Amino acid sequence: NVHLGRLWLQSDLKVIGSPVPPSLTWPGVSGGTRDYNPKQMAIREKVFNTVVACFKRHGAETIDTPVFELKETLTGKYGEDSKLIYDLKDQGGELLSLRYDLTVPFARYLAMNKITNIKRYHIAKVYRRDNPSMTRGRYREFYQCDFDIAGQYDAMIPDAECLKIVHEILSELELGDFRIKVNDRRILDGMFAACGVPDDKFRTICSTVDKLDKMSWEDVKNEMVNEKGLSEQAADLIGEFVTVCVSGGRDLAERLLQNPRLSQNKLACSGLSDVKLLFSYLELFQVTDKVVFDLSLARGLDYYTGLIYEAVLTQAGLSGDTLNGAEDSVSVGSVAGGGRYDGLVGMFDPKGRKVPCVGVSFGIERIFTIMEQKAESSADKVRTTEVQVLVASAQKNLLEERLKLVTDLWKAGIKAEVMYKKNPKLLSQLQHCEESGIPLVAILGEQELKDGVVKLRVVATREEVDFSRADLIREIRRRTSEA
Repeated sequence: NVHLGRLWLQSDLKVIGSPVPPSLTWPGVSGGTRDYNPKQMAIREKVFNTVVACFKRHGAETIDTPVFELKETLTGKYGEDSKLIYDLKDQGGELLSLRYDLTVPFARYLAMNKITNIKRYHIAKVYRRDNPSMTRGRYREFYQCDFDIAGQYDAMIPDAECLKIVHEILSELELGDFRIKVNDRRILDGMFAACGVPDDKFRTICSTVDKLDKMSWEDVKNEMVNEKGLSEQAADLIGEFVTVCVSGGRDLAERLLQNPRLSQNKLACSGLSDVKLLFSYLELFQVTDKVVFDLSLARGLDYYTGLIYEAVLTQAGLSGDTLNGAEDSVSVGSVAGGGRYDGLVGMFDPKGRKVPCVGVSFGIERIFTIMEQKAESSADKVRTTEVQVLVASAQKNLLEERLKLVTDLWKAGIKAEVMYKKNPKLLSQLQHCEESGIPLVAILGEQELKDGVVKLRVVATREEVDFSRADLIREIRRRTSEA
């Protein structure tokens, strides 16, 4: 067994409880990781709630898998990205690695439990030995929110629903304008074959084409020819496709079906026919305004077998001044991606039985980077608690009465709190409400106790009304539900 408590970067601390070495003079966090304060967590929670609500609306159930897997489970599934996997130091037992994504563990889970159909979502942390870029929302430890449909179904219906989910979530979060780029691995492989790329170079050339959103065509071509050993003629033919026939919709698929090179390749024709079918379903789902068929989209992971897609923000939903003043902090690139991976489950099945799968993964840290930037530029205050009412006292020696009342409110399911002082000043209690965004104050005083009432104060308007104990809970519920 691996004792995770003993895993430290640079082996600074060998065993929990060891003296802190002199070199460690100030506590910090590892590069590519971060802490989240209450305000940041409130924003993050809003994102999670939106995502989960959408997943549930589409009928998904949830699972969980270990944060570390057997190393052999992850080996050979990610192509050139395998170098980014965190391996755990061997403790004399099993060779383990931290999970790189949630897709491979999901496929392992399906094979291990002999599950042939499921619609599931999974929200958890994953780990990558990447070069972190905090301002661009790139970390070594980060959350992914995955939605996947496993099972044998008619072509493109589950795939179209995954794109509908991307459209719904990005629209609800109001991140700004976005585009969902789609392509198909079969079209890419057919294109590579038609351009004269050797079979054994398909995957490595695919990972280079995947860099077109970050690099110029000249740099991509240079990598293919000088680093990957592709002929210049083949690279130029690829360039004709990915730079000329860049993007469109069903019309582009129809044009490519007439292309003299691609039309001779059965694999490419199969992919193009499915892309045409996909767009007919996307029209019914009313999302074609944001979806483009983009031949330059490649997605480098080895396990994709069919449709692939990626959502990119084209404008981060901020005002011009904010955007210009914080260009780096809102340039986050891809915020969601996925595709079809029909062969992955079979890799874990002793008999090689395949379970067709399609899914999408949301990069929450990148989305959070945008949401946090928007919150900073907004005049609206982010609440870090959900307290609806503070139970306060106007005079001394009323701690017992405050505790009795807050207990009644908790029993009724109302979010309430008291200040932890026997005799707090009324002004300090009201100031606490204003600072924390608590909308209501239930005030107890000697006169209120004699009359059997509680004074309910609206913090924003300073309006005060007396209510009997019986009516107080009903009134708090009414006012907070309206808010």
